[in-house]
Amino acid sequence: MLLLSLLLMAIALVGGCQTKDDTYHTGPRDNDPSARTDVKLALNWFPEAEHGGFYAAQLNGYFAEEGLNVEIIPGGPGSPVIQQVARGTIEFGVATADQIPLGRAQGANVVATLAAIDQSPRCFLVHEESGIKSLEELKNVTLAMNSGRAFSEYLKKHVPLENVRIVPYDGSIAAFLRDKNFAQQGYEFSEPFLAKQQGANVRVLPIRAIGYNPYASLLFTSDKLKSEHPELVAKMTRACRKGWQAYLKDPLKTNEHLQSLNPELTPGVLEFGVKAIVPLTTVQQDDFGQMQLDRWKTLVEQLVEVGLIEKDAVKPEDCFTEAS
Repeated sequence: MLLLSLLLMAIALVGGCQTKDDTYHTGPRDNDPSARTDVKLALNWFPEAEHGGFYAAQLNGYFAEEGLNVEIIPGGPGSPVIQQVARGTIEFGVATADQIPLGRAQGANVVATLAAIDQSPRCFLVHEESGIKSLEELKNVTLAMNSGRAFSEYLKKHVPLENVRIVPYDGSIAAFLRDKNFAQQGYEFSEPFLAKQQGANVRVLPIRAIGYNPYASLLFTSDKLKSEHPELVAKMTRACRKGWQAYLKDPLKTNEHLQSLNPELTPGVLEFGVKAIVPLTTVQQDDFGQMQLDRWKTLVEQLVEVGLIEKDAVKPEDCFTEAS
């Protein structure tokens, strides 16, 4: 009896010790939601057009087709998405490309699997009345910018910024609207629309024009998940790619959903956002979302140049994968 009791206890312990990793090994999927693999996707900001493709994958059933039940978690200021994914508390995240090598340099081993936005949407806004037509001409203004960020350090290193007073960026366009000699950071799919809507004559100066061009709206995961569960990573990547391609072709339903999640958004800003994003993508091509090693090499070199990572601290080829 004692031997039997010990045997039953051992069986119970084994059955009760199923880890989260075990759920990634379940068998073929069907339309039963309870049979799907649960994963989490953390955004780097509140839901906006830059996240539209991920929500489209959810709304259009592309996650379900891959046997996935995806919970999308909105972000906000200071969201520790890189750290959460690296620790494994969340399976997937959204980031800009420069966050990947910066994270890896600090021991957060994460890897990009899809770049929804191929060309950087990061930009600076100036008033047309200022006469400034390029970043090289940015002078005699107050510039609202987050110092310490990769793009801002690159700008300071490559542009003279003659008589430019740099002040912290507060996330608003209010000061820009009041002062024709005020410039600020932004994204091409957001702040230009808001400023024009308020009557400003805006000129948009993309950061990529001076050579800083990291991918944006990246889907990324941890090295551990990629290594141990490549099929799961491939499924998530496929579903997100389909979601982005669908969103950029027909965004209406997804935009309505985004507005319900983020009431500060208006149909106008979302419509403008999609139109601004499309030229920055390869949506019309078969290689949508794929990344190039040369781009990662350049990015890592630029981060070394501005002193944000040490030379040889990060291998560019470790920053991305071609999961499909």
